[in-house]
Amino acid sequence: MGQANATIWRGFIFLGFSSFGELQLLLFALFLSLYLVTLTSNVFIIVVIRLDSHLHSPMYFFLSFLSFSETCYTLGIIPRMLSSLVMGSQAISYEGCAAQMFFSASWACTNCFLLAVMGFDRYVAICAPLHYTSHMNPTFCAQLVGTSFLTGYLFGLGMTLVIFQLPFCGSHEIQHFFCDTPPVLSLACGDTGRSELGILILSLLVLLVSFCSITISYAYILTAILRIPSAKGRKKAFSTCASHLTVVIVHYGCASFMYLRPKASYSLERDQLIAVTYTVVTPLLNPIVYSLRNRAVQTALRSAFRGKLLGRG
Repeated sequence: MGQANATIWRGFIFLGFSSFGELQLLLFALFLSLYLVTLTSNVFIIVVIRLDSHLHSPMYFFLSFLSFSETCYTLGIIPRMLSSLVMGSQAISYEGCAAQMFFSASWACTNCFLLAVMGFDRYVAICAPLHYTSHMNPTFCAQLVGTSFLTGYLFGLGMTLVIFQLPFCGSHEIQHFFCDTPPVLSLACGDTGRSELGILILSLLVLLVSFCSITISYAYILTAILRIPSAKGRKKAFSTCASHLTVVIVHYGCASFMYLRPKASYSLERDQLIAVTYTVVTPLLNPIVYSLRNRAVQTALRSAFRGKLLGRG
């Protein structure tokens, strides 16, 4: 009866970082700087990989789409977050919140599957180098990327439908800077047990399937590396995977902490800090760790800069 009489809110208000007071302008400057570096780095990586023929290999093909996915993910979240830091709490429509949740969840899931694909690519390169070109042909690589994006969209749609089939009543203030599943779910009234279970199952499927794929790939990779007789050879083989492993640990660590928990364990302040990590820091980590420390990418970047300077001269 109470649920039937509940008022359905058709909009939400982001409180964001309103509790930080005078620190908001400092946070704005910090996050804006990080965002500009992230956006510039990812876009530049995409362009360089596209234009430099030396980077036309499966590994960099997947990396360019990971940078594209990360760029789209941040575009849907960070500009509004920066705006709220300057202008204070902001309203968002019910439909706008659902759209933001769908796109952010879709890109996040896509990132998980792309990281799994990149792990598989490293497995083929190290464990079956003689068949690498034939196995990782352009058609198969395109199919892997397409499947990653399509599957990410489907899971994002599923998560959004699970949340927004609930009634929202009482407070419509989101203690967060974007429509993420935990803070929005906390505003739902009535019995949310089934929705919590649905989100948990979908999150488990995304994280466990992709992470298990990465784990299996690296189990074979480790076995192959240990069979290499020279220490120099082992170090060289492992160095091709180190950057990928770094990104995987940060990405899956944050995602597991946020989404593989019951509603009762949500802490809005703590979760907001974790969210800053995977919306601001992790997208910046990819070009720095995975690309800018890579010799081939560094060479391509230097060539691009030299070409630009010569063009001006």
